[in-house]
Amino acid sequence: MRALGLALAFCSGFCAAQPQSDPAAEPLALLRRVYQATEKLSYTGTFVYQQGERTETSRITRIGGPVEFIERVEVLDGVRREIVRTRDAVRCYLPESRTVKVERRVGQRAFPGMLPEQVSELARHYSITRGEPARIAGYDCAAVVLTPKDDLRYGYKLWADAGSGMLLKARTFDRRGETVEQFTFVQFSIGSVPRERARPRHPVQTWRIDETAVVPANLTGAGWSVQADLPGFRKVAEVTRRLGEARSVGQVVYSDGMAAVSVFIEPMSGRDDVLRPGPSSLGAFQIYTRAVANHVVTVVGEAPAASVQRIASRVEYRQPQGQ
Repeated sequence: MRALGLALAFCSGFCAAQPQSDPAAEPLALLRRVYQATEKLSYTGTFVYQQGERTETSRITRIGGPVEFIERVEVLDGVRREIVRTRDAVRCYLPESRTVKVERRVGQRAFPGMLPEQVSELARHYSITRGEPARIAGYDCAAVVLTPKDDLRYGYKLWADAGSGMLLKARTFDRRGETVEQFTFVQFSIGSVPRERARPRHPVQTWRIDETAVVPANLTGAGWSVQADLPGFRKVAEVTRRLGEARSVGQVVYSDGMAAVSVFIEPMSGRDDVLRPGPSSLGAFQIYTRAVANHVVTVVGEAPAASVQRIASRVEYRQPQGQ
């Protein structure tokens, strides 16, 4: 699923129309085009996701539309799995276990997962410059580089098709300039897509359905104080996930427009695994876990380890008055 949560052309007439006094104006305009393209376009393609020495190839089919859309991703390597996303749900099909995992959604982010309302604010925390153009999957692409102004976030280099604005390659790098993760389209085609190509391939009438309900929440009213405390990161979601019949997990999501960090709050009772406090990592994701008020607080982020730990250390609980 990570390849779906990646945050993220200058044709001559487009460039000429942008203000020349602000060096970030053209790259910011490209970022807006990337978001608009991923909202509106219908396309098919094959992309490779790379994380360290691990690579994974997936095929994506999307029938576009900012309100109603359907997007299907079939992972071609390793364990067979298929993800179908619509405006209100994500379904993950696992043929080997004959299981469908369903998550009902209170909001959605397109592929890639940029936040359009924060595009203009990116220049406060990133130096935004044009990169060298490249040819990717047969398309001439313009590039934009976002270099962080602090050590609280990763940097990004994005390549988008000059004609459509579609993001065809994205590289995430750390403060040493080393690649954290990357995805690249190796085949891509824009145009009308028959609806049957975006539907799941598996007959699931006899499969097991695991459904996770996601509903809006007010964790502050329940006694929790959760603050990102990272410049530029704003709260974009606050929900409760219900796992099974008894367990519920609170989640608060923060983003600076490119990266996202989630805070999960889960009661210790009902957990099957042993609590292991402290830092850990899962590929490009940094994780920090600690115990607070008989709950497990886990922060997972597309950000350096120090940033994730900083958020985790500031999660507090105070019993609400009258309880």
